[in-house]
Amino acid sequence: MRILVHDYSGHPFQAQLSRELARRGHEVAHSTCTAYVSGKGNLAGDTPGLRFVTIGDGTALRKDAYFRRLRQETLLGFELARQVRREKPDVALLSNLPIPVLVVAAAVLRRLRIPWVLWHQDVTAVALKSFAAADVARSMGVAAKVFGAGEKWSARRAAAIVVIAESFVRIHEQWGTAGKVTVIPNWAPLDEIVPVARTNAWSAEQGLDGVRTVLYSGTLGLKHNPVLLVRLAERLRDRGTPVRLVVVNDGPAVPVLREAAAARGVELTLLPFQPYERLPEVLGTGDLLVVLLAADAGQFSVPSKTLSYLCAGRPVLGLMPADNLAAHLLRQAGSAVFPPEESSLDEACAWAQDVLSDPARAESLGKESRALAEREFALEDCASRFEDILRTVSRAPAP
Repeated sequence: MRILVHDYSGHPFQAQLSRELARRGHEVAHSTCTAYVSGKGNLAGDTPGLRFVTIGDGTALRKDAYFRRLRQETLLGFELARQVRREKPDVALLSNLPIPVLVVAAAVLRRLRIPWVLWHQDVTAVALKSFAAADVARSMGVAAKVFGAGEKWSARRAAAIVVIAESFVRIHEQWGTAGKVTVIPNWAPLDEIVPVARTNAWSAEQGLDGVRTVLYSGTLGLKHNPVLLVRLAERLRDRGTPVRLVVVNDGPAVPVLREAAAARGVELTLLPFQPYERLPEVLGTGDLLVVLLAADAGQFSVPSKTLSYLCAGRPVLGLMPADNLAAHLLRQAGSAVFPPEESSLDEACAWAQDVLSDPARAESLGKESRALAEREFALEDCASRFEDILRTVSRAPAP
C-alpha cells in the first residue's frame, strides 16, 4: 500500500509504526507539523520505503491567541490537504490533529475518495469543556460546541477509528461511530528509549551529577497545574529530603514554574525540549520521574510521557486520575498514583521520600518499570493490527 501517516505532534511511537510498515514492504510517507513545539521522536533515517515530510515550516503557532491560532490551524489543514494531493496515498492514518486541521483534511480526503483512519488520541471537545469549567477561558465553552461538532463530523467520515483506551468508546457510542472503533493502546519504542546509568553525559552537562532530582519531561499546559511540581519539591525539602526540580518543556508553564519556584525557594532547572537521541540520558537523570494529568482529562487522554518513563526504567510518581490507563500501568509497575490535588501532596511526598532515600527500592522499581514496558509494548502485534485495519479500508488491491 501507499500510506500517508500524519502525526501532527511528531511522537516517537508513530514514527516507529511507520518504520515497521515500511519494513513490511509498504510505501510510507510520514508527515509531521514542525510548527507544533513538543518533544519529537526520531524523524529521520534511511528505512527503505519510508520518507519523512512536513507541514508548518516557518509557521510560529500562537497557542495563547485563540483566533489567530484558529486561522493558523485552518491554513495548516489546507497545507496538509495539498500534501495529500501530492502523495496520492491508497489510505491515510491521521493522529493528534487540532480540530481545524482535522476537519479540512477530512473534507479533502472525502472529496478525493481516499479512505482514512482516525487515530484518536484525545477527545478535544472534552478538554475544551474542562477549560471553560475551570475559568481558564470562558470562550472555550463556545469553542467546545463548535469543535465538538467538527470532531464528530470528522469521525463519521473516517473509514475506521483507532482509540487508545476503552473509555473512548463511550464517546463514539454517542456519536454513532462505535461500530468502526478498534482499541489499540499506545506504546513507546523499547529500542530507542533504554535505561542508562544515572551518571551520564547529559547529567554532567547540566550539573546534575550527585544531585537528587525530581524530573518532568514533556508537554505541560496550565490546565495540568504545573505549580504542583513546585509544591511537591517544596514539601520534600520541608520533610528533610531536598531535591532539584528539573523540568524539560517549552510553553506557557515555563514562566509560571519559574515564578512559583522563586517564591518558594525551590531549586529549579528549566530546560527546553531536548534532542530525541538524548532522551534516555534525560530520563535516566531523574531519580524520580513525575507525570501530571488533570482530573477531568483522566478518561480521554493517556500521557505518552508515562510510556517513555517506563521504557527508561525509572521509578515514577503519577499525580493523575486513578482510572486513567497510564495510572493502571504505573500501579502494575509498583509505582504510585495520587490525585492531582494539593490535598494529596503529603501522601505523594511520603511515598517519594521513601523511594528517594532507599536506592535499592528505587532500583527495583526501575527494573519493574522496564519489565512492564517490555511485556506491554510489543511493536509487532500493534503494527499487525494497524496493517490489517489499513488494508481493510484501503483502495489498494490485495497482495
